[in-house]
Amino acid sequence: QVQLVESGGGLVQAGGSLRLSCEASGRTFSSCAMGWFRQAPGKEREFVAAIGWSGVNTYYVDSEKGRFTISRDNAKNTVYLQMNSLKPEDTAVYYCAVAVGSIWSLRGGSVNYWGQGTQVTVSS
Repeated sequence: QVQLVESGGGLVQAGGSLRLSCEASGRTFSSCAMGWFRQAPGKEREFVAAIGWSGVNTYYVDSEKGRFTISRDNAKNTVYLQMNSLKPEDTAVYYCAVAVGSIWSLRGGSVNYWGQGTQVTVSS
């Protein structure tokens, strides 16, 4: 049974930083793309970032380039999202996602596994 467990969310002031973690279990993830989506109140879930199986290839939504950094540790089956210079509009539930395919598959919404989500709240 595949499980994705996120952690690291919380309340932070604008300009602050948070590091989200997602630990995966239940299968081999080293050949999968991993990433993050988020959903703000009243809005649709949107893509944030993805990373390929080797950790070399990454992809970010344009609005987050330079502020967010995605990384992974295959030995720990864990993907991370370092978020800096946070803004109130970053407030959302952040979901870990895994695609048995490329980062482009994940970016396109072809997600095989979802985490339960972790709340990020940025105060102004």
